[in-house]
Amino acid sequence: MKGTFVSSLVNSASYLRRKRANSRFFATHNEPFYGSPRPPRQQYTPSRLSLAWQYAWTAFQDPTRADAVAAVGELTGTFALDRLVQVMRQEASLLLKERPIVSKETLPYEKLLKDAVDPTTEEVTFGQAYGYFLKQHGFDPDERDPIRYLEPDSDAAYVMLRYRQCHDFFHTLTGLPPTVPGELGLKWLELFQTELPLAAVACTVGSLRLNPEELQLVWQQYLPWAIRVRQNMKFGQLLCVYYEKEWDTPLEELRQRLGVDPAPRM
Repeated sequence: MKGTFVSSLVNSASYLRRKRANSRFFATHNEPFYGSPRPPRQQYTPSRLSLAWQYAWTAFQDPTRADAVAAVGELTGTFALDRLVQVMRQEASLLLKERPIVSKETLPYEKLLKDAVDPTTEEVTFGQAYGYFLKQHGFDPDERDPIRYLEPDSDAAYVMLRYRQCHDFFHTLTGLPPTVPGELGLKWLELFQTELPLAAVACTVGSLRLNPEELQLVWQQYLPWAIRVRQNMKFGQLLCVYYEKEWDTPLEELRQRLGVDPAPRM
C-alpha cells in the first residue's frame, strides 16, 4: 500500500512537470492590440505593494527613470482608474471603443511639424500648437512606456496608456512649459482630474527637489491656477477629449469648451 501511494505521487509529479513544460513550449506571445506587452505573471514575492515601494524609491532617487515612474502609476492606481473608466464609458465611449494610439505611425506627424506655429504669437489651431510643442522641444510621441502591471486589453490598461500618451496634449492645452515647475503645475491639474496616487506623489515629493524660486512659482502661480481650472472642469474631462479629432479646432475655442484657462506665463 505504501509503495503504491509513493508511486502515485511520483507519477503525478512527473505528469505535472511534463504539463508545465508543454505549456511553456506551446505558450502564445500575442500582444494587446494597442501596443502594450503582456504583463509578467502575477507577482507573489515581492507583493505588488512591495514592488510599488521599490519602484517609488527608484523613481525618487532618479526621476528620469520613466519606467519606474510608470510602474508606480500602474501598481497604485487601481481605484482611480476604475473611476476614470466609469466616467469615460459615459462621456467618451468612442475613445474606449476605438482606443486610438498616440504615435508617429497613427498621427499625421510630419504634417503637424510642418504646420507648427508658435501659439504665443498668433491665433492657432490645436494641431498647430501641438506640432510646435513637439518641434520646439524635440519630443517624440513614441517615447511613452507600455503597460506592464495591468490586465491586458482591459479598459483600465487603455485609460492608463491614454493618460501617458496625452501628456503632451495637456502641455499644449494648458501652455505649461516642460520645465520642472511646469511639470509639477501640470501634475497638480492631473491630480485634480484623475486622483491617481502617482500624481499626488509627484506633486509632493517633486516639490522637495525645487529651489526656493521654483517652489514659489509652483505654490503661488501654478497651484492656484490648477485649482481655478479644477472648479471649471468635471472630473476626468481631460481624458474624455478625442484630441486627434481636434487638430483643426482653434486652440482658444478648445480651451473655452473645456474650461481650461492657459497657465500663467513666466
